[in-house]
Amino acid sequence: MAQQVSAFDAQFLNFETPTNLAHIAALTILDPSDRPGGAPTREELIALLRRRLHLAPPLRRRLVEVPFGLDHPYWAEDREVDFDYHVRELALPPPGDDHKLAEQVARLHGRRLDRGRPLWELYLIHGLAEGRMAVYTKVHHAAVDGVTGAEVLAALMDFGPQVSDTPLPEEEAEPQRAPDVVEMVVRGVARVLDNPLALLRFVAEAVPRLDEVPFVAQLPGVGRVSRFVRGIGSDADVSLPELPRMVVPRTPFSGPISEHRRFAFGELPLDEVKRIKNAFGVTVNDVVMAMCATALRRWLASRDELPRQPLVAGIPVSTRGQPVNGSAANEVMLTMTTLPTDVADPGDRLRSVNRSMRLVKERLAAAPAAWLLEFSQAMPAALSALAARSAFRIASRRAPAMNLMISNVPGPQSPLYVCGARVVALHPMSVITDVSGGVNITVFSYDGRLDFGIVADREMVPDVWNLIDYLRDSLAEYGTMAGPAEPPAAQPRRREKKDAEKATGKGTEKTERPPKAGRSAKTRKPAG
Repeated sequence: MAQQVSAFDAQFLNFETPTNLAHIAALTILDPSDRPGGAPTREELIALLRRRLHLAPPLRRRLVEVPFGLDHPYWAEDREVDFDYHVRELALPPPGDDHKLAEQVARLHGRRLDRGRPLWELYLIHGLAEGRMAVYTKVHHAAVDGVTGAEVLAALMDFGPQVSDTPLPEEEAEPQRAPDVVEMVVRGVARVLDNPLALLRFVAEAVPRLDEVPFVAQLPGVGRVSRFVRGIGSDADVSLPELPRMVVPRTPFSGPISEHRRFAFGELPLDEVKRIKNAFGVTVNDVVMAMCATALRRWLASRDELPRQPLVAGIPVSTRGQPVNGSAANEVMLTMTTLPTDVADPGDRLRSVNRSMRLVKERLAAAPAAWLLEFSQAMPAALSALAARSAFRIASRRAPAMNLMISNVPGPQSPLYVCGARVVALHPMSVITDVSGGVNITVFSYDGRLDFGIVADREMVPDVWNLIDYLRDSLAEYGTMAGPAEPPAAQPRRREKKDAEKATGKGTEKTERPPKAGRSAKTRKPAG
């Protein structure tokens, strides 16, 4: 039987409107210069997708709605995928620079996915500068999170320029079909009858942690209520670290967003970020967050709209391997933290980020932030869509729940290839909403770099590329503060090395050459 959309994943369907879109995406830049036969074609890309479709199940799944909205939809699997519809092709006008590419991708990112088909689209984009090309892939957030989205994308990729032969399953499984209408209605009625008990469970489990629920946490007295309930609860609850009250300031990117997007992207060297984190005794994520705080502080100051209070950022946290997820496609929970845009000194700003993130980690270590999952399960499916949209409308107009979202997704540190063309960059693109703010900064680590993708509302942030420039400036500033990089150890020149060996008597005996990579020193046969 088909898998049902989890209560948590259904929230990404429920809040979606013509302006609040719920898909995530990746912009993959390809260099086909060393590929025999030139640039990959759309037909070659489709052929690769056909061979590897079994490695990416979300690409076959289509939503089937339950009558009257009594329950959450089901994922039905299509036996055949209409690749002519899902895989598209376009070309940039000359000169095909980064700004032209970002403009085109921003338009694609602002278009809603068709719910009558599997919830994904792929665009092969020609005409980039230096003979490069790009692949823009978007998938609905109800089907994947950032990590599983990267895994779906990885189904198209190889670790070398040779396209590997992917073994097909020995027996093709029958596509999973949704239940018939009667069965869906019966299941839906049973779920409605169980919801009062689920609501009681949610209240019992969520009240002790109301101080971490966006918007609710800003209400006066919420912190005291949470502390009191934890005080009369279990010892584990009492040990939860206290969160500061987070007052979300108004910014130019607060409030209802439009249908239109802007996008900017860039890369920063991961080794330099690691050098800075070692010098300050923090983490890579702390450095990324501090650079984001610096870039946003400078952008707001340039408009004379820098708030006195720190910004509040939503941080998706992976919960992979934890029992709170159930069958959810999104194995993430949302937590909140302050972003010290109010701190003038860059060093103090980084240390403030480190303290805030340590507090978040300590709290999550004590107990997972499962309030959103619990709320999703407690809300009757028939009301959840209306409730989600109403909550978005109220929160966006009364007081913002947060200023922006920042996410850092780990990726492979070796080069990847698509149809034999090398992947030179992989820029993530995520969601902006009325509640989460009109800016989203997502980072993906790949092959020794941090690839940034910034999605913004077109009207709120007309100069989004300035944020990329400010991120680079911030990295340079922290690099200077960390001190000069250690020079690589000097290697002796060949003649000097031979003279030294003669003087010491070394090098006169015949020595065995080291084995080539992948061979054992003893047998000279392929290792493994």
